[in-house]
Amino acid sequence: QVQLVESGGGTVQPGGSLRLSCATSGFSFGMYLMSWYRQGPGKEREFVSSLAPIGGHTTYADSVKGRFAMSRDNAKNTVFLQMDSLKSEDTAVYYCKAYDTVIGLDYWGQGTQVTVSS
Repeated sequence: QVQLVESGGGTVQPGGSLRLSCATSGFSFGMYLMSWYRQGPGKEREFVSSLAPIGGHTTYADSVKGRFAMSRDNAKNTVFLQMDSLKSEDTAVYYCKAYDTVIGLDYWGQGTQVTVSS
């Protein structure tokens, strides 16, 4: 069955870095648009970044541009989110999403908590 498993979350001080991973299985990873979303305390889930399956085009929310970098390893069916210069407002549960652009079907992971606090 389809699985997306996020890891790499934790607690870090402002200005620090974390690298999130999303290991996937059960679908044609190389054909899916992969994205990261987050949901902060008391907030709605919001888009963070996406990475196209072909060509590798990346898109970022304005709030993370220049600080976050998304990448994928098609051989390992895994996507990554490198997060640098973290701020307290980056505190959230981070979710990985796989989206089939042909049939409009998406899959979500269970999320990983990121806390930025001094």
